[in-house]
Amino acid sequence: MKRVAVLSVHTSPLEQPGTGDAGGMNVYIVQTATRMAQRGVEVEIFTRATSSELPPVAELAPGVRVRHVAAGPFEGLGKEELPGQLCAFTAGVLRAEARHEPGYYDAIHSHYWLSGQVGWLARERWGVPLVHTAHTLAKVKNLALAEGDAPEPRMRVIGEEQVVGESDRLVANTDIEASELIKLYDAEPSKVAVVPPGVDLDRFTPGDQARARQWFGIPQDAVVLAFVGRIQPLKAPDVLLRAAAEMLVRDPGLRSKLVVLIVGGPSGSGTERPKALEELAAQLGITDVVRFLPPQPGPTLAEVYRAADLVAVPSHNESFGLVALEAQACGTPVVAAAVGGLPVAVNDGVSGVLVHGHEPGEWASAINGVALPQREHLASNAVGHARRFSWDRTTDALLAGYQEAAEVFRREVFA
Repeated sequence: MKRVAVLSVHTSPLEQPGTGDAGGMNVYIVQTATRMAQRGVEVEIFTRATSSELPPVAELAPGVRVRHVAAGPFEGLGKEELPGQLCAFTAGVLRAEARHEPGYYDAIHSHYWLSGQVGWLARERWGVPLVHTAHTLAKVKNLALAEGDAPEPRMRVIGEEQVVGESDRLVANTDIEASELIKLYDAEPSKVAVVPPGVDLDRFTPGDQARARQWFGIPQDAVVLAFVGRIQPLKAPDVLLRAAAEMLVRDPGLRSKLVVLIVGGPSGSGTERPKALEELAAQLGITDVVRFLPPQPGPTLAEVYRAADLVAVPSHNESFGLVALEAQACGTPVVAAAVGGLPVAVNDGVSGVLVHGHEPGEWASAINGVALPQREHLASNAVGHARRFSWDRTTDALLAGYQEAAEVFRREVFA
């Protein structure tokens, strides 16, 4: 591999994760692209331009360029509006490659189904393999919808089926996701490879909890529960608020110490009622113990994890759960829903606690009756569990997958 084209239509790796459509996928692309460049592989990331002031090309890191492709209006568009811009985006991608000699890119890696649609066409034009990572799957999301959340549209389901059928290699985060691709999308098993995401083990490390609490103005003797992520029904931050309210009903004396940190911004269907979580806190009578913070950059995010006694990941669906790994790498246990890839990201009873279901009483019991009393035991194992996952390992596996896909692609072309 000399050069890889990475497609990320709906969100730019330059955006701050935690709001809008920027989340774990952005982290994934930034971390793996940077490490590929460190290994001598040039990476060009194509994303849709959302402002006329953005430069055509920006350097993310040495050897990693972000190309802003004009496709549709210069503004943020919802995912449901982007399919209508795929033709324009594809034209921009093909035009960029046409300026070079044939064979400029050795492989294409598309992220999310919208990018897969573009990658499918570029693959045919360029004669190189398409590697695709779904990150989330419509059929899986529709089987585990949050109450009141809208199902993913049929158009997306069909689009994903097409991308699965046309890709040369499908990268799944876990064995569970691999089986979902095979059972729900009829993916060819030989084309599916499991490559777990990683965690930045240089940034997310254990630290001084007292200093972290001082940073955020949190009392040293507080009981701190944190949620980090995009504010939308899928991520279920409301479960943590309802559990906190239940904990206070059971133990009113806890109110003087409890602090619930909600770190993130509205996303997806959550943008329809951006103040819904604050309104829920008021309805539950816990406004005095809840603090809302905007998305935090990496170094400050690590301090959030260090300040917390535990981090809650109550998602209704999660292909992996990078927040869970980041928190554990900082030595903070995690209480997570037993869905998707979270049973892989969290070692139940060892580095955290898994909860089956989203009933607030069960979450209150898991937090107050299991996780907090066992915090020191869980914390002592959290770092070791997180260190099993690294972006270096992920990157090496991806590069090996690109190479194998390219060799298979050439054999099929010249057979």
